[in-house]
Amino acid sequence: MRFWPRIFINALIFLALAGFFQSTLAGSFQNSFYVSSVWVALLASFVLALLNAVVKPILFVLSLPITILTLGLFSVVLNAAMLELTSWFVGSSFAFASFGTTLIIAIIMSLCNAIISDHFARG
Repeated sequence: MRFWPRIFINALIFLALAGFFQSTLAGSFQNSFYVSSVWVALLASFVLALLNAVVKPILFVLSLPITILTLGLFSVVLNAAMLELTSWFVGSSFAFASFGTTLIIAIIMSLCNAIISDHFARG
């Protein structure tokens, strides 16, 4: 998928997940993920894309032994770290309550992006 469509899709996923985590359906995770506006979601998506292009490859190479030992599951922790770093750059208008919430968001975003990328690859 191309760069800008991925930015918009990630922003939509951020908004959808923030809305879900504000509802009572989230249970004990209610109010644990906050995005203040559509523009903040777009900014966070853009910052995440930049971090994934610049910082993530370096972290991936440095963490390759532990990624191999965990059969690739440590890559989810790297994705969560990228989301936390994005939150730090964007500020308080894009925030996670805990690293556990960040891990859950990273897993859901990875699944959504895999499904959407597969759909666009077939089409």
